[in-house]
Amino acid sequence: MTTISAETVKDLREKTGAGMMECKKALTESGGDFEKAIACLRQKGLASAARKSTRSASEGLVSSYIHMDKIGVLLEVNCETDFVAKTDDFKGLVRDVALHIAAANPSYLSREDVPQDVIEKEKEIYKAQVANKPPQVVEKIVEGKLDKFFSEMCLLDQIFIKDTEQKMKIKDLVTEKVAKLGENIVIRRFARFQLGEKQ
Repeated sequence: MTTISAETVKDLREKTGAGMMECKKALTESGGDFEKAIACLRQKGLASAARKSTRSASEGLVSSYIHMDKIGVLLEVNCETDFVAKTDDFKGLVRDVALHIAAANPSYLSREDVPQDVIEKEKEIYKAQVANKPPQVVEKIVEGKLDKFFSEMCLLDQIFIKDTEQKMKIKDLVTEKVAKLGENIVIRRFARFQLGEKQ
């Protein structure tokens, strides 16, 4: 049987934010392999985050971010308790999302917020671009282009600007914090203002 040192458990806890017992269990299950233990904790955390997504979130923060007096963001992010709203982890998430909105300029919060007429208009444009292709191919291309449109225009589908590997979407960032903080977290709404820009 692999012996797990207290130091390794402590390191894993610091890296993942998971509880000491969960860290020890993950290290035991993974035979002392640090990376496997992280993967194990992430899987458990994400599964737990999915369960928490149905819980009511009515606490949280309204935050603002101003970039060089030219761009301003107002953002509301909710969680379940005032206790979590006051943590550095939660405040950091809100700050990161506000910064991301300022830089990436999303038009909508989620896919569900995009008006149907906008989606239909985009589909028409895409279909016209590939009109010479067979119908079954056209449908696949249109779906692919629509996915790209959502990933550029919808906050939750955008790649987080601080993620150097370009893999983590904003919704993944939120899910990660749900897993770490143990509460449902919802980005409720945002507004972005740019100097001289008409609304």
